[in-house]
Amino acid sequence: MRAAEGRRTRRAFTDSAVIAFRNLLTIKRVPTLLVSATVQPLMFVALFAYVFGASLGGGEYREFLMAGIFTQTVVFNAAFTTVGLAGDLQSGLIDRFRSLPMSRLAVVLGRTVSDFVVNVISVVVMVGCGYLIGWRITGGVGDALAAFGILALFAFAMSWVGVFTGLVARNVEVAQSVGFLWMFPFTFISSAFISAQSLPGPLRVLAEWNPITAVATAGRRLFGNPAPPDFPVATGWAAEHAPLYALVCAAVIIVVFGTLSLLSHRRVARA
Repeated sequence: MRAAEGRRTRRAFTDSAVIAFRNLLTIKRVPTLLVSATVQPLMFVALFAYVFGASLGGGEYREFLMAGIFTQTVVFNAAFTTVGLAGDLQSGLIDRFRSLPMSRLAVVLGRTVSDFVVNVISVVVMVGCGYLIGWRITGGVGDALAAFGILALFAFAMSWVGVFTGLVARNVEVAQSVGFLWMFPFTFISSAFISAQSLPGPLRVLAEWNPITAVATAGRRLFGNPAPPDFPVATGWAAEHAPLYALVCAAVIIVVFGTLSLLSHRRVARA
């Protein structure tokens, strides 16, 4: 029994690696697919750093901004997962995969793995961009690696949100609309670009407990990028334990949306 389970597990990982490689080959042959994952974050950096940033703290705000941009980038890249999976469903590619003797888990796990690579490329591009505008890591090497580790785990978690959304939408046009419906409020009601304490009443509470706030705050703390002096100081358990809260949020999102994605994939397979 254990030997059979071991073979199934090895087969699931092998098939997932093949699917991930296939997705990455698609990007290699159509590199314009990376435009939204790399150019769009650069536009946000230019917008917030030089259009709004001048009145929010100048150079100090640009250092504060980058952890928020990193977090926003991996959240928005969930759309890459959503649209890619919905496109595979719409084109009938998923039906073709079902007819092959391969693990059912491979389709969704392979998609999250390949899109994790896209997230790594996006963050590397953004690190280069950050250095160009004056952002610096002033914390220790270990702290910086911890910050990137939290960001990577959160990116993987967001990919599972993208998988679930793509399986529910099943159509590229619908997937694009549904994806951005939750991304924009989720991202902007947070401390990705401003202090959560500056938001009014209920919005401030939502922002303080928003996982994006936790990831951005953890990044700033570990990179050694304090907020501009005139920004309100964040308080409360979530702010004081931002790295721990960010890890807990990522783990919960993976468990919840991973389960929902596998159930949705099973339902789609029976349809």
